[in-house]
Amino acid sequence: MLRYIRIAVAVVVLLALTAVFVDFSGTVRDYIPWLQKIQLVPALLSLNLVVVALLAVLTLVMGRVYCSVICPLGIFQDAVNWLSNRLRPKKKRKLGRFNHKPEAKKTRIVVFAVFLVLLVLGLFGVIATSFAGLLDPYSAFGRMSTAFVVPGYNAVNNILADADAAREAYNYAHIARSSSLLILVIASLTLLVVGVMAWTSGRDYCNKICPVGTMLGFLSRYAWLRPVIDTDKCNGCRSCARHCKCSCIDPVGHKVDMSRCVACMDCIGVCKQGAISYSHLTYNPEQKSEAAKNESKKDAKKDAPKDPSRRNFITTAAIVTAAAAAQAQKVDGGYAELQKKKSPKRAVKVVPPGAQSLRNFTQKCTACQLCIDNCPSQILSPSTSIETLLQPQMDFENGYCRPECTVCSEVCPAGAITLIDAAQKSAIQIGRAVVDYESCLSASDGEKCGNCERHCPTQAIQMVEVEGKLRPIVNAAICIGCGSCEYHCPVGNVVSLGREYPAIHVTGNEVHRKV
Repeated sequence: MLRYIRIAVAVVVLLALTAVFVDFSGTVRDYIPWLQKIQLVPALLSLNLVVVALLAVLTLVMGRVYCSVICPLGIFQDAVNWLSNRLRPKKKRKLGRFNHKPEAKKTRIVVFAVFLVLLVLGLFGVIATSFAGLLDPYSAFGRMSTAFVVPGYNAVNNILADADAAREAYNYAHIARSSSLLILVIASLTLLVVGVMAWTSGRDYCNKICPVGTMLGFLSRYAWLRPVIDTDKCNGCRSCARHCKCSCIDPVGHKVDMSRCVACMDCIGVCKQGAISYSHLTYNPEQKSEAAKNESKKDAKKDAPKDPSRRNFITTAAIVTAAAAAQAQKVDGGYAELQKKKSPKRAVKVVPPGAQSLRNFTQKCTACQLCIDNCPSQILSPSTSIETLLQPQMDFENGYCRPECTVCSEVCPAGAITLIDAAQKSAIQIGRAVVDYESCLSASDGEKCGNCERHCPTQAIQMVEVEGKLRPIVNAAICIGCGSCEYHCPVGNVVSLGREYPAIHVTGNEVHRKV
């Protein structure tokens, strides 16, 4: 029964976390806003001491159940292992395919040391913390979801949207999310390594490479509850060892290596003698224990908060539709052949409100891609720069940072973007607009454009007449760097102008300011 409970909870968690990445409407995110924030590495980076303490206590009491029912990459490995086993002949499947192996202690120590070095260098601002995030299981799963699941979800959604539009029904909004080649390459490598190791060796990735597995493995050695082998009942069939995907059961010495055991309960399920129990026991492998009886008492209470959704699919659809409408209004009057403008070179990268500073952002972000996948305006994209590898950066070709939207601050689990509300966001200057007057239609060509002035939500831009021509003047004191002016600027979009970049763009602030 313990095994079935573990599987049921794990399936729910895996599907829910995947849905958080792919559901751009935010419905799933609103019902389970805590799920991504109970992942260990993001909790450590955000200094969420309550979560870290709860996970430590959970491990000390029940062993590495985190790896079996909370970590999405761990659950993914179990799914691959299950599929690999199901494809084997039935007779071989019953026999099992694993054997006891000694702990790969040197490998674990070396990989964990590399992770710690990368993490420390990231926290001190020498490199981006996203390098350490390459080894973080939650962030790795996020990149895999972004690269492989999100595009499929988008494709299905767009097929439904097109079918709806054909019969003049609009229950679905068309999604125009672009994918990153770099994310695809790194996610493919991760999938290959993790998938092959899970297919051939069960939980080898967890117990050789994963730093979270190593951290929790240290605590799990002292777990209060653990699989215990009753030597009076054991007949030496070794079935438990052959079915242990962690290869951590020594059937000869009747010992379980708790640093590698992920409390999957598979061994209990396959033991026909009932010789294995999940219980509290001060176990001495050199002596028989008189108290080894099946006393499994475990309450599986997974109560998820049921709060009404703040944002539903229709609301997000309205935002997407409004963005599409704004795209069509980039040029006043008539029609013009449009092209996709290029993102300008910024003196300082622009990072979301709530990040506090570029340094804080690079120190905390593990590049899980959750904010990128959940951004309604699609203005976040993974960086290809070595200084901020895979971390989100803001570009305004597809939209701008809407004053009322705080989604990225709500979903970030690592503290790279702290939680803010709409009122706080409106007073944060993440950057400021800079005008290239040589490219500006009004200042250089004498055209009556004024798109940047009309669409500025803070009225920080005014058209002032200079030498007979109107030119946009930016009031840096009230500009918040939302990118609306850059997005709505027709320069760079209109083919006939022969210019690839907007005439006004946002350059970031190293440290965010209050306005």
